Amino acid sequence: MEPTSETVQRIPRLSFAELTPEVQSLLRSRVERLGYLGEFFQCTGHQPDVLAHFMALTDSLKKALPDRLTEVGALTVARVMSNDYERNQHERLSLKLGFGKDWVADVEALDAGQKSQMSPAERAVQRLVLAVADRHGKGVGAEFDAVVDAIGTDQAIAMLFLIGRYITHAIIVNTLDLAPPVPSIFGEETPK
Repeated sequence: MEPTSETVQRIPRLSFAELTPEVQSLLRSRVERLGYLGEFFQCTGHQPDVLAHFMALTDSLKKALPDRLTEVGALTVARVMSNDYERNQHERLSLKLGFGKDWVADVEALDAGQKSQMSPAERAVQRLVLAVADRHGKGVGAEFDAVVDAIGTDQAIAMLFLIGRYITHAIIVNTLDLAPPVPSIFGEETPK
């Protein structure tokens, strides 16, 4: 896939063989499972130590949070930050995890109302993510307290790290204007 702007073309895309051995080791199973090396990794491979720590954070967060909360956070940040690259992949992961297309649509509607298929804890998490993104983390005490009440202190802190992880990904993808490697499960770039 060709980069879409002159500025973005200045970042050479690395092949899997050009990545450091450590990064190859971290990504090998993912690349084998998906059948491709994502453009995100082709670009961020220029900072192998940082990328390795970013992936370690990602793996630690998978252990710290239940899948449904992780997906609420990832999908919500992706929608808010217009990161179709990550959103499309997490839509597919959510289906693979058995959450259903209607649940994904509810999460992506960004309306954590009572009629949603999301659980009360998932709705509290989404309200926190939306508040953090909208207010840059300031004045979100009520939303954070609701998350602590719903999922406990340890998972609430993990959720803050998760929000930061997915915002970081969105900033990189949006700055480099990376196209999604897979289409949305809804058959459009961004669902309405």
